[in-house]
Amino acid sequence: MTDKIAIRGMRVFGRHGANPGEQDVPQPFDVDVELDVDLERSVHTDSLDDTLDYRLVHQTVSEVIGTTRFMLLERLAQEVAHAILREHHVHSVTITIAKPGLLAGATPSVTLHRTR
Repeated sequence: MTDKIAIRGMRVFGRHGANPGEQDVPQPFDVDVELDVDLERSVHTDSLDDTLDYRLVHQTVSEVIGTTRFMLLERLAQEVAHAILREHHVHSVTITIAKPGLLAGATPSVTLHRTR
């Protein structure tokens, strides 16, 4: 499978972190997802019904990050990846979640790849 849809630069707010106070107020998380999908039908029909609606994927990402709480970016990325695989017709997902502003001048991130 070589067809991909990517959504980059999502800024989502959530309450995740291991340090004291990190879960007290929403903070920004920057998210990129790359989805392996079959686009063969949609390239011929030009119909949204035959492809992946990336607006709905964005909604899934926002919902998981905004309504859960985890200490680790690793766990958060895992939960988002599983939700995408569960709710959308994709073969696999690669997700990167970054936590900007956490370290002076540096942004930690985690990247996971999960397959159906």
